[in-house]
Amino acid sequence: MSQTIIEVNNLGKKYEIVHERGKYMALRDVLMNIIKSPLNFFKSKAKQVVGLEKKEDFWALKDVNFTVNKGEVIGIIGRNGAGKSTMLKILSQITPPTTGEIKVFGRVGSLLEVGTGFHPELTGRENIFLNGAILGMTKKEIVKKFDQIIEFAGISKFLDTPVKYYSSGMYVRLAFSVAAHMEPDILIVDEVLAVGDADFQKKCLGKMGEITKTEGRTILFVSHNMAAIQNLCKKTIWLENGQIKKIGETKDIINSYSSNKTDIPNITKKSLPLKVGDIVGKINFTEISITNGGGSEMIQSEDRLKITLKYNSDFKTEIPDIRVLISLICEDPQRNVLRFDSHVTTKTLGDGIKPSGRIVCETENTNLTEGKYIAEIMILPQRAKHSQLKLTKEFEIMTDLTKYDYNLKPDRDNSSYLIKYNFKGQAGN
Repeated sequence: MSQTIIEVNNLGKKYEIVHERGKYMALRDVLMNIIKSPLNFFKSKAKQVVGLEKKEDFWALKDVNFTVNKGEVIGIIGRNGAGKSTMLKILSQITPPTTGEIKVFGRVGSLLEVGTGFHPELTGRENIFLNGAILGMTKKEIVKKFDQIIEFAGISKFLDTPVKYYSSGMYVRLAFSVAAHMEPDILIVDEVLAVGDADFQKKCLGKMGEITKTEGRTILFVSHNMAAIQNLCKKTIWLENGQIKKIGETKDIINSYSSNKTDIPNITKKSLPLKVGDIVGKINFTEISITNGGGSEMIQSEDRLKITLKYNSDFKTEIPDIRVLISLICEDPQRNVLRFDSHVTTKTLGDGIKPSGRIVCETENTNLTEGKYIAEIMILPQRAKHSQLKLTKEFEIMTDLTKYDYNLKPDRDNSSYLIKYNFKGQAGN
């Protein structure tokens, strides 16, 4: 029988927002106004009190209910401002709830922001003992784990340096290492891991997977990295506007969340003016989709890619000689990793495309590394040299970390070799 370790009932957190009209004034300006015209100053202040200053209640969380069982790894996703960090702060007992209650059965270790629980004047060594004490560990327990913490964090050279001189990445490495090795019953991790480098992020995800499988500890993990959520969490909570929109199996939640995104434009500009013979018209691109070979937006590193452009036009006959260039750009670090050209592959768009339908680019296995990418798509009519259209679409590549030992480093860049691809035009919607 599953043992409940966190129980949240009707949780709510309210903040008071003050709206004040008028520009910001420095103290010296206020004093000068009082000296020059005290009567006008106090009249202005009275008006502000009466009507120009308004207060508004803002619910960062409202009516949130869920339970977490021992040993579960729960992902928490949502847009900025959805209430994710507020909920973790309440669970970590950093801030109290306005309504409702939480029940936590066990010791909590939190990693909510860079340097949480660190004293800047203390050295790395001293902060390890300080953090351990905060987590309720004895000195003997801390000493037992000390060497493992240092080895994992990789900061032995700076161990006796005050942490105020650490970079943000060093802060994160040490803070995570302490939290993971001090054996809290519940480990709460916010987006802070994004500060670390890619290798350390993978190392952290591997460590979190290890402590849940072998040690049965519970993790709450907030991230905008859907690949990390997918790899680590079996269950995910989707927050929107301070309320739970959906709870369920991670794959289903991420699919729903990804298809619901409205903050990333699908197309930057969608109409391409064109002259075909004596007819002047436009090709209107209506949708871009990027999926794996099976049609899913959950794309793994080893998957094939299928990039589909839906369009319609003002023309009644076939549109000749349309060239399509697709560049895949990795966001971090930003670099062009692959390029597909409809005019150099063995299977192309042929002599033209139908008046309406789809342009499809299909690839073999890409073996792209995990991360966020942008597909930059150029539409180039070859008979209209000065007419072109640029479209963009964001997508994400995931890696199944269960297939890898997190202590191992890849021996090559899997995206550095050529892959086969083809283009084709399809009629209809």
